[in-house]
Amino acid sequence: MHTSDSRTHDLPNPDTPPLLIDATYYERLHALARAAARRNADSDLLAEVERARVVSAAEIPESVVNIGSLVTYEDQDSGDRTTVRLVFPEDADIAAGKVSVATPIGTALLGLSIGQTMPWRTRAGDVRRLAIVDVRPPGRG
Repeated sequence: MHTSDSRTHDLPNPDTPPLLIDATYYERLHALARAAARRNADSDLLAEVERARVVSAAEIPESVVNIGSLVTYEDQDSGDRTTVRLVFPEDADIAAGKVSVATPIGTALLGLSIGQTMPWRTRAGDVRRLAIVDVRPPGRG
């Protein structure tokens, strides 16, 4: 497990749920996370990718947030619900509801299942908590 300053180590509630990552995307995610960590010492994505259990695409349940998933999450502080598609950075388009896995919220969503909650730190440094409400697999939303 990566041990630098990351959300799994510096948030008030370090209890984070187990994650599943699709083996199809693992190498690309890991390379993206390593590059981001070198550029700006942001290790959240790297920590999450390294702690996740990597499984084949066939083993990823439809209820798990994967690259391409349409996910609805609830902000546990405000109760607001938001639906986004999780994508790689080059496909991100906030206006179209496509959130990069390399953003703080995208990193928090990756690999979670319906019903799981996760603390995350905004770019402004605020700690928030989200809960996964619904997941539609890639191609089904």
